[in-house]
Amino acid sequence: MGNSNCIFCGCVGQSRIGIIEKWGRFDRLSHPGFHFFNIFQGECLAGVLSTRIKSLDVKIETKTKDNVFVQMHCSIQYRVISNNADDAFYELQNPREQIQAYVFDVVRAHVPRMTLDELFEQKGDVAQSVSEELEKVMGAYGYNIEHILMVDIVPDPAVRKAMNEINAAQRLQLASVFKGEAEKVLQVKKAEAEAESKYLGGVGVARQRQAIIDGLRENILNFSHKVEGTSAKEVMDLIMITQYFDTIRDLGNGSKNTTVFIPHGPGHVRDISEQIRNGLMEAASAQNNDQPPQLL
Repeated sequence: MGNSNCIFCGCVGQSRIGIIEKWGRFDRLSHPGFHFFNIFQGECLAGVLSTRIKSLDVKIETKTKDNVFVQMHCSIQYRVISNNADDAFYELQNPREQIQAYVFDVVRAHVPRMTLDELFEQKGDVAQSVSEELEKVMGAYGYNIEHILMVDIVPDPAVRKAMNEINAAQRLQLASVFKGEAEKVLQVKKAEAEAESKYLGGVGVARQRQAIIDGLRENILNFSHKVEGTSAKEVMDLIMITQYFDTIRDLGNGSKNTTVFIPHGPGHVRDISEQIRNGLMEAASAQNNDQPPQLL
């Protein structure tokens, strides 16, 4: 990590820290800049450490509580503590291997106590546990742990395929529920529209019949006043004959070739009117018979 040759002067670069020894023993730290060394007193620049943040990527294969093997990708960002650079220089020969060993130990101690779903949900807790353990251990060696990131959790391919199929089945089930609700709403709205349509149709027919009755009444009254000697019955027969011929004309002009056999002839109109009149008279007579006799 450094050069122990004795020279008169040396330059320590930015973001670096120098280790100065005197007669082979640590003497002091040298910060960035130009430095003179008294070789007659045994001073020399033993080495230089970088204080920049370094990154270490670790891949750990372990097993979860539900017996699923996963591979975890962990990224550790660390740096040398400037004031404790002598500990980092003298205590550890290979800090990367040391950090990796502690990461393996902590991860394999925590992950087997979690299921696969819990691991995905609580990967931040695993990273926090690794960070606390490394800070406690590596701080004594002059290293500071800046960040620990659980970059990725990769289950076995067969497990990933099964998880995707479960997710797809749940989404299909949810889609079926929404589709059924939509069809239900559609049927309800269709029934409401049909009921409203029938109601409005009935209102229209009632208004049409009322308008026909009002028109017939007005026509009978006008005809009786303008043509002297005519009775309401004669006017009604004339109107019914007119309506009869209009109906025959509409049947003949219809687009469908449908044959309708009906009694034909003006005389039959009189029979129809007499049948209607007789029915009304019989109803009125029956109503009068049902009334109790009055005492005189």
